[in-house]
Amino acid sequence: MGPEDLEKVLRLLPLGESREEVLVGLDTPDDAGVFLLDAELGLVQTVDFFTPIVDNPFRFGQIAAANALSDIYAMGGTPLTAMNIVCFPCSLGMDMLAEILQGGLEKIKQAGATLLGGHTVDDEEPKYGLAVTGRVDPGRILRSRGAIAGDLLVLTKPLGTGILSTALKGDFLTEAEMEPAIEGMAELNRDASRSALAAGAHACTDVTGFGLAGHLSNMLPERGLSCRIHAEQLPLYPKTRDMAAMGMLPAGAFKNRDFLMGWVALPCNLEDFYRDILFDPQTSGGLLIALSPDALDTFYNELDWSRRPEVIGEFFESEGRLIEVNYENG
Repeated sequence: MGPEDLEKVLRLLPLGESREEVLVGLDTPDDAGVFLLDAELGLVQTVDFFTPIVDNPFRFGQIAAANALSDIYAMGGTPLTAMNIVCFPCSLGMDMLAEILQGGLEKIKQAGATLLGGHTVDDEEPKYGLAVTGRVDPGRILRSRGAIAGDLLVLTKPLGTGILSTALKGDFLTEAEMEPAIEGMAELNRDASRSALAAGAHACTDVTGFGLAGHLSNMLPERGLSCRIHAEQLPLYPKTRDMAAMGMLPAGAFKNRDFLMGWVALPCNLEDFYRDILFDPQTSGGLLIALSPDALDTFYNELDWSRRPEVIGEFFESEGRLIEVNYENG
C-alpha cells in the first residue's frame, strides 16, 4: 500500500487517548511500537509480510524474515520471539513452503530470536513474513525523529531493490545477476543498529516500501529541520542504473513520487535516474542514521565492516520540511 492510501486509512481510525505505557505508537512515523513494561524494559513489536521478491523460496524466506526483523533493529531493539505469517497456495506443494520457512528460520536464529509458532492461510498468491517481539532499553530507543541541524545522514545498504526485482519479474535480469542485491536484502541490520546505539545516534529508521525519500521524510518534523541529499553519493546495487534506463520501475515508485514530490526539491539538471532511485520502494533496505559528525568514527569502528556505509547527506535548519537534492554533475 502506498503512503497516501495508508495515511487516509489511519485518519479513519478512532484511536482515542493512548495509554501512558505506550512509548512509541501510531502518533509518530516510527518503524515499530514500544510498550513500557518497567523502568528498564520496553517491549518493541512489529509485523511485516509480502509476496515473493525472488524465485528461490529459501532466499525469499531469508529476505522476508530479515525485512521484518529490521523494524526491531531500527528502534535500537533486540529481537526475542517471532511468529510466522503464511499465505500459501497448497497447489504449489509443501516442499516449497518448507523451504520458505527454513529460510526465515535461519534468519530468526541468526538474530538470536526464537520461533514460537505462526498462522497459515490457503491463498492464491504466496506471502510470507513475521510478527516480531523484541526488547529495548526505554532510555535508548532509536526513533525516526530526533536529528538535529549539523547531523550527518548515513545509509548502511545500497539502493535499487525495487528496480532490480521488477527487472527480475520481467525476465530482464537473472537471479545470478541480482545476487549482490539478494545478499544485501538477506543481511540483518543488527550490527548497524548496535553501532548506531554505541555512537549515540540521534535518530534512525530503515528504508523499505516508501523508498529513500519517503522514509527520510519521516525523520523530519513539520518545521525547523530539513535534509540535503548528495545524489552522486547514493550507494547502488550493481545493474540498478542499467535496469532503470530500461524502464524497470515498480508501480510503488510512482505512488511514492506522487505523494512526496511536495517535500522534495530537485535541481533542474538532475538525471532522471536519481529521480527514480529516490522513490524506488526497497525491500529489507539499510538503516538511515542521523549522527553527529564527531560520532562518525565511533560508528565505523564499532561496525567493523569491510565496506563503509555511505554518508549521503546532512541535516540543516529550515523553515519548513524539505528534502533538498544536491547534484554536482550535468
